[in-house]
Amino acid sequence: MQHEYFAGDPRTNRERMLAGELYIADDPESEARNVRAVRLAAAYGQAFLADQEAARPLLAELLGGLGDGAFVRPPLFVDYGEHIHIGARSFVNFNLTALDVAEIRIGEDCQIGPNVQLLTPTHPLDPEPRRDKLEAAEPITIGDNVWLGGGVIVCPGVTIGDNSVIGAGSVVTRDVPANVVAVGSPATVIRQL
Repeated sequence: MQHEYFAGDPRTNRERMLAGELYIADDPESEARNVRAVRLAAAYGQAFLADQEAARPLLAELLGGLGDGAFVRPPLFVDYGEHIHIGARSFVNFNLTALDVAEIRIGEDCQIGPNVQLLTPTHPLDPEPRRDKLEAAEPITIGDNVWLGGGVIVCPGVTIGDNSVIGAGSVVTRDVPANVVAVGSPATVIRQL
């Protein structure tokens, strides 16, 4: 079916993925980068148990950017890692799932609770292309000094403004402005800060 969707397009599926367009996740380079990321995340978790500071270079190798003083508690689950940027002094608690098919930017001084999911992949609503394994992704941007409570899910394409707080268990389906508290599913602004 792939030939029908990409007729006349000489690009690889990885090139389509990086362009933010529909693609099929069968690219050998993407698979190799995923395997690398899974191994580095596991190695980081193991090294962290022995010596947190000695583990940091593994985390820096895994991620696209790691600011000074940023701290990530393992385990950490990623697609590629290289599309994730964590700002200075941000804290990420246990079990972050960051599906970084597109870029994920976490600002400075953020607090990311346990079991947070940052999900950039999307799939077609139409059943036929979904059955044919087409997918895409949209970036996630989290501003500076944002607090995501435990179990928050941030959906593809969402931006959360500086200083905002997202209540535990909330599902963020659309942009959240700066300086607010948002809670619920879908997350709704309940007060200004």
